[in-house]
Amino acid sequence: MRCPKCKASETRVIETRTADEGRIVRRRRECPQCSSRFTTYERVEEKKVIWISKKDGRREAFDREKIFRGVRKACEKRSISLEKMEEVVCKVEDGLLAAGAGEIPSSIIGELVMEELAELDKVAYVRFASVYREFSDLASFQREISDILDRKRNI
Repeated sequence: MRCPKCKASETRVIETRTADEGRIVRRRRECPQCSSRFTTYERVEEKKVIWISKKDGRREAFDREKIFRGVRKACEKRSISLEKMEEVVCKVEDGLLAAGAGEIPSSIIGELVMEELAELDKVAYVRFASVYREFSDLASFQREISDILDRKRNI
């Protein structure tokens, strides 16, 4: 594994853990040249291609990194670990693979991500929902927060 800081070709594994019920291997690494530490995640790449149909009619292959970037942005400056964010993405991806459909509307993916974020962190959920549902004013935020509070009261 190449060091992201100094680009040395050899790094040393310090710690190895499994995540997401053993489907992901998390390795903590250290570069012997610059002493930089970083984390890598290993997972088996699925061969099945899932196609996403976008709102504008375009189709593109499912890209888990796009979901991860959105989740990471929603969780920014929150005390949520990368492992938890990775779990959200894995749950969404597993849900899509379990559905077995070859083509899935992007709206379903957005809803799955929001369900997972709602369980993980309400602020991250509202942040993601504001972009995904294209909130245009303060009233949109207020409605979403009211819905969260109503659901919480009904539990």
